[in-house]
Amino acid sequence: MTATPAPTASPASSVSRPDLTDLLHAAVTAVGGTERPGQVAMAEAVAEAIDGTSHLLVQAGTGTGKSLGYLVPALAHGERVVIATATLALQCQLVERDLPRTVEALHPLLRRRPEFAMLKGRSNYLCLHRLHEGVPQEEEDGLFDPFEAAAPTSKLGKDLLRLRDWSDETGTGDRDDLTPGVSDRAWSQVSVTSRECLSASKCAYGAECFAEAARERAKLAEVVVTNHALLAIDAIEGAPVLPQHEVLIVDEAHELVSRVTGVATGELTPGQVNRAVRRAAKLVDEKVADALQTAAEDFERLMELALPGRLEEIPEDLGFVLMSLRDAARTVISALGNTRDKSVQDEDAVRKQALAAVETVHGVAERIVEGSEYDVVWYERHDRFGASLRVAPMSVSGLLREKLFNERSVVLTSATLKLGGDFNGVGASLGLAPEGVTGEDLPEWKGVDVGSPFDYPKQGILYVARHLSQPGREGGRADMLDELAELIEAAGGRTLGLFSSMRAAQAAAEELRGRLDMPILLQGEDTLGELIKTFSGDAATCLFGTLSLWQGVDVPGPGCQLVVMDRVPFPRPDDPLMSARQRAVEQAGGNGFMAVAATHAALLMAQGAGRLVRASGDRGVVAVLDPRLETARYGSFLRASLPNFWYTTDRNQVRRSLAAIDAAAKAENR
Repeated sequence: MTATPAPTASPASSVSRPDLTDLLHAAVTAVGGTERPGQVAMAEAVAEAIDGTSHLLVQAGTGTGKSLGYLVPALAHGERVVIATATLALQCQLVERDLPRTVEALHPLLRRRPEFAMLKGRSNYLCLHRLHEGVPQEEEDGLFDPFEAAAPTSKLGKDLLRLRDWSDETGTGDRDDLTPGVSDRAWSQVSVTSRECLSASKCAYGAECFAEAARERAKLAEVVVTNHALLAIDAIEGAPVLPQHEVLIVDEAHELVSRVTGVATGELTPGQVNRAVRRAAKLVDEKVADALQTAAEDFERLMELALPGRLEEIPEDLGFVLMSLRDAARTVISALGNTRDKSVQDEDAVRKQALAAVETVHGVAERIVEGSEYDVVWYERHDRFGASLRVAPMSVSGLLREKLFNERSVVLTSATLKLGGDFNGVGASLGLAPEGVTGEDLPEWKGVDVGSPFDYPKQGILYVARHLSQPGREGGRADMLDELAELIEAAGGRTLGLFSSMRAAQAAAEELRGRLDMPILLQGEDTLGELIKTFSGDAATCLFGTLSLWQGVDVPGPGCQLVVMDRVPFPRPDDPLMSARQRAVEQAGGNGFMAVAATHAALLMAQGAGRLVRASGDRGVVAVLDPRLETARYGSFLRASLPNFWYTTDRNQVRRSLAAIDAAAKAENR
């Protein structure tokens, strides 16, 4: 991390700090909320962790008001705090709503107004150099200004023209401030990655750079709001991105491991390697470029024959091709640093883009050739994009233990951290020893569950369809579709169907659209925002989707009174990374299935079940159409990870309950 000094706290913050209860009351009043015991307990636990420079895992159920539960003690502490979230929605809520109101509410008591700022990765900001100078083009694509080449009437042309107009209006250059948004293709024409950036000192537009301005605001702010990906980059790459801070708060912490894994995953595709060749060819000696071109062609031929699956050992032919790629890329990198060609238009930008592309190829090829026992390597094949070679860490727990919990107080919070009744499963994935176990190099931590303001046993029912056949690897569960249709009819629609695969969601939607006289929306047929808007606006409508929906739906009230999961969402048996992690746990003497597969399923089910009760007046049913939740030995672990709903396997009882909930909702709307 950088050595940027944190803002100096007022002496009052350490000598006569206002009472936490008074501060929380002022903040809750300012946002028009209601104080809840769980929120108070959370604020006290967070304050204790920050003051004691210790670590905390805090589960705060939906409706607790967890944002204020950590913001108030963090602001009261007076040192710089970084808040990392997984979703754009929460980042925006913090910066646009929660922080401005909280800062104003606490000002009379704290006698200061803490500054706050949003910080994202460089590619999220408009690059003025790219906007005005154009994108360095590969020869095959033609050397042209994309703004001139894209027809003004095309979708791309309209997006680019709108981006040019927006550049004169925006104060942030942040892609997420552009409404409506633009396609990824359009945005790529006006943005750069950190590796492609010329750097402010060398760029003609450095003084006006939006990304640099965001970094400067972050250096001066007491609260910096960022995302999990940038937090991971800061930790993994060793290149300080975030300003020095004393407190780190990770919200939506159940997502952290997968986001860090994503950042730590390398990929090679024939298209990517060929782009690197084209970008470098115009800047280096022909012989040097030819060597990389030959290696790229060999790699492409090999990938045409690649079959999906894990590579326990690197095949000899792949190892040879990767070494050729690595060595040729290293030679190109050296040549790019030593040559200059003023005949190339916008040479610095062209060179930087080429260097970034070739360095990525070199880095991934070298990583796979070196063959760390802690990495998993596999082939993946996509219908649209073809084959890719991927490498990911077996586990990120050691990395997180070393990088996350060092020299700062860390608070991790989510509605779903306590799986199977304790925090140790999630703790282990973060590199933490079981709670209470101490030792050298083992971060000390505490887990706190502050509960939820909702009365789950009275507001919801967990129904497991014990009588159904057990799901197999292939689809075609006719009895499950019959059950689903009957439940939806009893509920009068109002159903969020959460499926473990897109194929299953599509099959169910197709089948039930022919059976039921009510609208069934399907993920992918419109933007998620539009689907949720339509779903919440019409009680008779159902919405079917897959795992990515499980965390993106917030529909309080009668619009969502039945949440259905088609099966326990274990990872696919042929998932290379998950199966490798499971085997590693088993080889170390642990229970790989429970540590990996069951924990993965428990987290997803907890998130899915959490879609049902979003407000104190909500009523409904979570129906799991997989008998294993009742009959299998691991069923009790999974059920203990879900909200404490009233539990039944009686199909007649649940139909009566759904009909009663439907009738009550209709009566209320008359």
